[in-house]
Amino acid sequence: MTNPEFRKYAHKLADWMADYMENIKNFPVKPDLKPGDIKSLLPASPSEEGEEFKNIFEDFEKIILPGMTHWQHPHFFAYFPTGASEPSVLAEMLSATLGAQCMIWLTSPAAEELEERMMEWLRGMIGLPHNFTGVIQDSSSSATLVSLLTAREKKTGYKINQTGFDGSEKFRIYTSSQAHSSVDKDVKIAGFGIENLVKIETDE
Repeated sequence: MTNPEFRKYAHKLADWMADYMENIKNFPVKPDLKPGDIKSLLPASPSEEGEEFKNIFEDFEKIILPGMTHWQHPHFFAYFPTGASEPSVLAEMLSATLGAQCMIWLTSPAAEELEERMMEWLRGMIGLPHNFTGVIQDSSSSATLVSLLTAREKKTGYKINQTGFDGSEKFRIYTSSQAHSSVDKDVKIAGFGIENLVKIETDE
Protein backbone atom coordinates (compact mmCIF):
# COMPACT_ATOMS: atom_id res chain seq x y z
CA MET A 1 0.00 0.00 0.00
CA THR A 2 1.39 3.37 -0.99
CA ASN A 3 1.17 6.39 1.27
CA PRO A 4 -1.49 8.06 -0.94
CA GLU A 5 -3.55 4.86 -0.80
CA PHE A 6 -3.14 4.74 2.97
CA ARG A 7 -4.32 8.34 3.23
CA LYS A 8 -7.35 7.61 1.01
CA TYR A 9 -8.47 4.53 2.92
CA ALA A 10 -7.72 6.06 6.32
CA HIS A 11 -10.22 8.80 5.49
CA LYS A 12 -12.71 6.20 4.28
CA LEU A 13 -12.33 4.20 7.48
CA ALA A 14 -12.67 7.32 9.65
CA ASP A 15 -16.00 8.07 7.95
CA TRP A 16 -17.10 4.45 8.37
CA MET A 17 -16.14 4.46 12.06
CA ALA A 18 -18.08 7.68 12.73
CA ASP A 19 -21.12 6.30 10.89
CA TYR A 20 -20.92 3.04 12.86
CA MET A 21 -20.80 4.85 16.20
CA GLU A 22 -23.71 7.06 15.21
CA ASN A 23 -25.86 4.19 13.92
CA ILE A 24 -24.86 1.27 16.13
CA LYS A 25 -28.41 1.07 17.52
CA ASN A 26 -29.56 -0.12 14.08
CA PHE A 27 -27.48 -3.31 14.25
CA PRO A 28 -28.69 -6.47 16.00
CA VAL A 29 -27.00 -6.76 19.38
CA LYS A 30 -25.90 -10.32 18.68
CA PRO A 31 -25.68 -12.16 15.36
CA ASP A 32 -28.04 -15.03 14.63
CA LEU A 33 -25.31 -17.55 13.81
CA LYS A 34 -24.18 -21.06 14.64
CA PRO A 35 -20.55 -21.97 15.45
CA GLY A 36 -18.64 -22.36 12.20
CA ASP A 37 -20.88 -20.09 10.09
CA ILE A 38 -18.23 -17.39 9.71
CA LYS A 39 -15.37 -19.85 9.26
CA SER A 40 -17.23 -21.51 6.40
CA LEU A 41 -17.14 -18.19 4.51
CA LEU A 42 -13.35 -17.88 4.84
CA PRO A 43 -10.91 -19.55 2.44
CA ALA A 44 -9.35 -22.78 3.67
CA SER A 45 -5.84 -21.52 2.91
CA PRO A 46 -4.31 -18.03 2.84
CA SER A 47 -3.93 -16.10 -0.37
CA GLU A 48 -0.45 -16.25 -1.86
CA GLU A 49 -0.74 -12.68 -3.14
CA GLY A 50 -1.90 -9.45 -1.57
CA GLU A 51 -5.33 -7.99 -2.26
CA GLU A 52 -6.61 -4.50 -2.84
CA PHE A 53 -7.73 -2.89 0.40
CA LYS A 54 -11.08 -2.22 -1.28
CA ASN A 55 -11.63 -5.98 -1.56
CA ILE A 56 -10.49 -6.61 2.01
CA PHE A 57 -12.91 -3.99 3.31
CA GLU A 58 -15.74 -5.49 1.27
CA ASP A 59 -15.03 -8.84 2.97
CA PHE A 60 -15.05 -7.07 6.32
CA GLU A 61 -18.50 -5.60 5.67
CA LYS A 62 -19.90 -8.79 4.14
CA ILE A 63 -18.39 -11.46 6.44
CA ILE A 64 -16.99 -9.98 9.64
CA LEU A 65 -19.44 -7.21 10.53
CA PRO A 66 -22.54 -9.49 10.38
CA GLY A 67 -20.76 -11.89 12.74
CA MET A 68 -19.98 -9.37 15.48
CA THR A 69 -21.60 -8.88 18.86
CA HIS A 70 -21.92 -5.11 19.28
CA TRP A 71 -20.72 -4.43 22.81
CA GLN A 72 -21.44 -0.70 22.62
CA HIS A 73 -25.04 -1.23 21.49
CA PRO A 74 -27.54 0.57 23.79
CA HIS A 75 -29.32 -2.78 24.35
CA PHE A 76 -26.17 -4.73 25.26
CA PHE A 77 -26.28 -5.63 28.97
CA ALA A 78 -23.93 -8.64 29.22
CA TYR A 79 -20.42 -8.68 30.66
CA PHE A 80 -19.16 -5.09 30.52
CA PRO A 81 -18.97 -2.23 27.99
CA THR A 82 -15.84 -1.87 25.88
CA GLY A 83 -13.62 1.19 25.95
CA ALA A 84 -14.65 2.34 22.49
CA SER A 85 -15.47 5.99 23.02
CA GLU A 86 -14.59 8.41 20.24
CA PRO A 87 -11.51 9.79 22.11
CA SER A 88 -10.24 6.28 22.93
CA VAL A 89 -10.54 5.21 19.28
CA LEU A 90 -8.54 8.24 18.18
CA ALA A 91 -5.92 7.49 20.83
CA GLU A 92 -5.70 3.90 19.61
CA MET A 93 -5.11 5.15 16.07
CA LEU A 94 -2.16 7.22 17.31
CA SER A 95 -0.77 4.32 19.33
CA ALA A 96 -1.11 1.93 16.37
CA THR A 97 0.59 4.40 14.03
CA LEU A 98 3.53 4.77 16.41
CA GLY A 99 3.69 0.99 16.80
CA ALA A 100 4.22 1.62 20.51
CA GLN A 101 5.84 -1.25 22.40
CA CYS A 102 5.16 -0.49 26.04
CA MET A 103 6.91 -3.31 27.89
CA ILE A 104 9.47 -1.30 29.89
CA TRP A 105 10.82 2.25 30.06
CA LEU A 106 13.50 1.64 27.41
CA THR A 107 11.00 0.43 24.80
CA SER A 108 8.74 3.50 25.12
CA PRO A 109 9.76 6.05 27.79
CA ALA A 110 6.77 8.34 27.21
CA ALA A 111 4.26 5.49 27.37
CA GLU A 112 5.72 4.13 30.60
CA GLU A 113 5.80 7.51 32.31
CA LEU A 114 2.30 8.41 31.09
CA GLU A 115 0.96 5.16 32.54
CA GLU A 116 2.75 5.81 35.83
CA ARG A 117 1.33 9.33 36.09
CA MET A 118 -2.17 8.10 35.20
CA MET A 119 -2.00 5.53 38.00
CA GLU A 120 -0.98 8.30 40.39
CA TRP A 121 -4.00 10.35 39.26
CA LEU A 122 -6.26 7.34 39.79
CA ARG A 123 -4.77 6.73 43.23
CA GLY A 124 -5.67 10.28 44.26
CA MET A 125 -9.14 10.16 42.72
CA ILE A 126 -10.17 7.08 44.71
CA GLY A 127 -8.42 8.09 47.92
CA LEU A 128 -5.68 5.44 48.14
CA PRO A 129 -2.57 6.11 50.28
CA HIS A 130 0.23 8.06 48.61
CA ASN A 131 2.62 5.08 48.69
CA PHE A 132 0.17 2.82 46.83
CA THR A 133 1.45 1.86 43.36
CA GLY A 134 0.15 -0.30 40.55
CA VAL A 135 0.07 -1.05 36.84
CA ILE A 136 -2.64 -1.33 34.18
CA GLN A 137 -3.56 -4.88 33.19
CA ASP A 138 -5.07 -5.70 29.81
CA SER A 139 -7.88 -7.92 31.10
CA SER A 140 -9.67 -9.09 34.23
CA SER A 141 -7.98 -12.49 33.86
CA SER A 142 -4.46 -11.07 33.88
CA ALA A 143 -5.37 -8.67 36.72
CA THR A 144 -6.61 -11.58 38.82
CA LEU A 145 -3.47 -13.60 38.09
CA VAL A 146 -1.15 -10.70 38.97
CA SER A 147 -3.06 -10.18 42.24
CA LEU A 148 -2.78 -13.86 43.19
CA LEU A 149 0.92 -14.01 42.31
CA THR A 150 1.59 -10.81 44.28
CA ALA A 151 -0.22 -12.19 47.34
CA ARG A 152 1.64 -15.51 47.01
CA GLU A 153 5.05 -13.87 46.86
CA LYS A 154 4.28 -11.35 49.60
CA LYS A 155 3.14 -14.17 51.90
CA THR A 156 6.23 -16.32 51.25
CA GLY A 157 8.82 -13.53 51.26
CA TYR A 158 9.29 -14.00 47.49
CA LYS A 159 10.53 -17.55 48.07
CA ILE A 160 8.42 -19.34 45.45
CA ASN A 161 9.74 -17.16 42.64
CA GLN A 162 13.25 -18.16 43.73
CA THR A 163 13.00 -21.82 44.65
CA GLY A 164 9.51 -22.96 43.64
CA PHE A 165 6.96 -24.84 45.76
CA ASP A 166 8.40 -27.30 48.28
CA GLY A 167 5.09 -28.84 49.37
CA SER A 168 5.04 -27.31 52.83
CA GLU A 169 2.99 -24.26 51.80
CA LYS A 170 -0.57 -23.99 53.06
CA PHE A 171 -2.59 -21.59 50.93
CA ARG A 172 -6.30 -20.87 51.00
CA ILE A 173 -8.01 -18.53 48.56
CA TYR A 174 -11.47 -17.19 49.38
CA THR A 175 -13.78 -15.71 46.78
CA SER A 176 -17.47 -15.16 46.13
CA SER A 177 -19.44 -17.83 44.32
CA GLN A 178 -20.28 -15.02 41.88
CA ALA A 179 -16.62 -14.19 41.15
CA HIS A 180 -15.24 -13.96 37.64
CA SER A 181 -14.27 -17.26 35.98
CA SER A 182 -10.64 -16.06 35.87
CA VAL A 183 -10.32 -16.79 39.61
CA ASP A 184 -10.60 -20.57 39.06
CA LYS A 185 -8.23 -20.52 36.11
CA ASP A 186 -5.65 -18.31 37.78
CA VAL A 187 -5.65 -20.27 41.04
CA LYS A 188 -4.53 -23.26 38.96
CA ILE A 189 -2.02 -21.27 36.90
CA ALA A 190 -0.44 -19.77 40.05
CA GLY A 191 0.05 -23.26 41.48
CA PHE A 192 -2.28 -22.98 44.48
CA GLY A 193 -4.36 -25.98 43.48
CA ILE A 194 -8.07 -25.74 42.80
CA GLU A 195 -8.83 -27.67 46.02
CA ASN A 196 -7.55 -24.68 47.99
CA LEU A 197 -10.13 -22.32 46.45
CA VAL A 198 -13.09 -21.69 48.74
CA LYS A 199 -16.19 -20.07 47.28
CA ILE A 200 -18.43 -18.18 49.65
CA GLU A 201 -22.11 -18.30 48.78
CA THR A 202 -23.88 -14.97 48.47
CA ASP A 203 -27.32 -13.95 49.63
CA GLU A 204 -29.86 -11.89 47.74
